[in-house]
Amino acid sequence: MSTADHRMLGGIRIAWLHLRVGVMNELQYRANFVIQLIQSLVAIGTGLVVLALIFDHTDQLDGWTRPELLVVMGVFTLVGGLIGFVIEPNMGRIMGDIERGTFDYVLTKPVDSQLLASLREFRIWRLTDAIVGLVVLVWGLSQLDATFGVPEVVWFVSTLSAGTVLIYCLWLVLTTGAFWVVRMDSVQELFTGLYRAGQYPVTVYPAWLRLMLTYLVPLGFAITVPSESLTGRMTIERLVVTLGFMVVAFAVTRWFWRRGTRHYSGASA
Repeated sequence: MSTADHRMLGGIRIAWLHLRVGVMNELQYRANFVIQLIQSLVAIGTGLVVLALIFDHTDQLDGWTRPELLVVMGVFTLVGGLIGFVIEPNMGRIMGDIERGTFDYVLTKPVDSQLLASLREFRIWRLTDAIVGLVVLVWGLSQLDATFGVPEVVWFVSTLSAGTVLIYCLWLVLTTGAFWVVRMDSVQELFTGLYRAGQYPVTVYPAWLRLMLTYLVPLGFAITVPSESLTGRMTIERLVVTLGFMVVAFAVTRWFWRRGTRHYSGASA
């Protein structure tokens, strides 16, 4: 086994330990579960009210029916929960460590720095969003006049995973800018604001905005494409483009991360 493989396995073991510690810490504050559940239900309730208002005036929104938009809302909430569970807290911690000059503790570990930095902190209660989103997703699917088999499930899992990785790549590239700019506190607020646009299929937006929300801010790949895989809109070409774009984005992110860490000047520099 190569040195790189040893570093990768070591990083995965350390990440698993961080997850266990994070879960134990979060379980000390179980009231957070109730608070997060209320927040999730309020957000879903607001979205359902908006959908009801829309379909009081029309039967379709750019070809999407009410049950299909429920599927989109479910995927939107599910992905948001995954982001809040692992991506958002770790990106915030990276920026904080760089700002304080304490990122040395990551770089000096005998494991892959990107893997370790991306899997050090978990917010277990944010999985409430993922569960609520899954419930809404199943509710929407139950109202569709369609049958689902293994191919649809495989396509959904593949595109959902690829879309989540693309969101991670975008956020990490923005966060890596802290190696040069240091103060990047507004990145999370900026992304949160943009993410709200993913509550609806990107096809409902103008062409210029659709392209931006697909290739620049990959909400189309993260939310619309997985929804299409469950609503009969998916094509093999779209699947190939999604997976190919994920591979390219991850390679670019990896290159950018390495450049950033070489530029870092911390407390021990």
